[in-house]
Amino acid sequence: MIVVQVRYRYRVEPTPVQRQLLARTFGCARVVFNDALRCREAAYRAGEKITPAEVQRRVITQAKSRLERAWLSEVPSVALVQSVQDAHRAFANFFDSIKGRRTGRKVGHPRLKARKDNRQSARFTRNGFSLRPNGRLYVAKVGEVRVRWSRDLPSKPSSVTIIREPDGHHYASFVVDVQPRPLLVIEQEAGIDLGIARLATVADTRGNRRDIGNPRHLSRRQRKIARLEREKSRRLKGGANRAKSRRKVAVQHSKTARARRDYHHKQALTVVRENQAVYVEDLNIVGMVRNRRLARALHDVGWGQFLRLLAEKAVRFGRTVHRVNRWLPSTKTCSGCGHVLADLPLSVRTWRCPVCSAVHDRDHNAAINILAAGRAERRNACGAGVRPPLGEALGDEAGSTWAAWPPGNPGGQAEEHVKNSGISPQFVTVDHLRP
Repeated sequence: MIVVQVRYRYRVEPTPVQRQLLARTFGCARVVFNDALRCREAAYRAGEKITPAEVQRRVITQAKSRLERAWLSEVPSVALVQSVQDAHRAFANFFDSIKGRRTGRKVGHPRLKARKDNRQSARFTRNGFSLRPNGRLYVAKVGEVRVRWSRDLPSKPSSVTIIREPDGHHYASFVVDVQPRPLLVIEQEAGIDLGIARLATVADTRGNRRDIGNPRHLSRRQRKIARLEREKSRRLKGGANRAKSRRKVAVQHSKTARARRDYHHKQALTVVRENQAVYVEDLNIVGMVRNRRLARALHDVGWGQFLRLLAEKAVRFGRTVHRVNRWLPSTKTCSGCGHVLADLPLSVRTWRCPVCSAVHDRDHNAAINILAAGRAERRNACGAGVRPPLGEALGDEAGSTWAAWPPGNPGGQAEEHVKNSGISPQFVTVDHLRP
């Protein structure tokens, strides 16, 4: 039975005394994490092979017996153990990344956690917390904390992470196991082109188009955030008034992030419900945000979060999300005849094909090409990632004439067969033409 792990996050309201106890726990977990990194570094320089259990013994068990670390006994030991495991996982991810065993972007060397970080957290496993019948969350050495239950947990949580956000609010993030709930199988598939003016343009196999707008959550609050930043800059560093101004700025950023996340959740769920398979571009978002002119707009639209939620919901509801090669010239390729333009400036939103004279909306045309390319890759890949080459097929190439396929079908009927299938001619393969 397939089980998916998901997080359920709730707002918690600790008392002033519990806030102090949680702050002490956050600080001890941070110190232990840093000590674990230093221990690993010292063992490496000394040529010593050290196990995670030995690191835990040195930075927790032995440290509690020393005077300078005696205060580690005042916080739950389970949070300290989890902090050591986080340090071990950080090193494991770093080594797997440099050795090529980890997919995705490169992971850097683990860094020390700073005391001045405005976001602090501590994780507790099942022996460090429990849910009480009165609806409260019991945390070891902290007590019963009030929770704002916005929805019920689907199963018993395996761990909980207490988080203090920069705006001063505390949250409890539970990890629970849920079983996927596959939706009814439908025939519709869609290609998605991401943008800034619009979050996404969706083109499906039925020829429909759907635009997902970009509410620009950050831009709407940018004026107020700028005023609060100027107010903070006038406050004395280290003073109480500067801390108050910093919290005002954090509150505005928190509202922006929550609004964006809620919008992405709803739009991703709608796309997953309406399509059996979704095709998106494999964009290098980290590299794109280095463009100073577009960095703020790209952060505001939140492509990475939207794609991540799309993939997570597809797994949970039995759908498929397929990433198309990022080097596909989806914008410059005519979805009607397959002609590829030499250049297409970003300012050009509508263009006419010089071959077939078809007029294309830039984003919608890209979504159609992404849909066609994604369907071709899924048909032909067979696990090898094979994609038909782009470009127009010449009439004197072997097997490229319309009269060749399907067998027994004249050329005119074959061309009509391909047009009715909704596949762009530059992505036509033998499998598409067979009856």
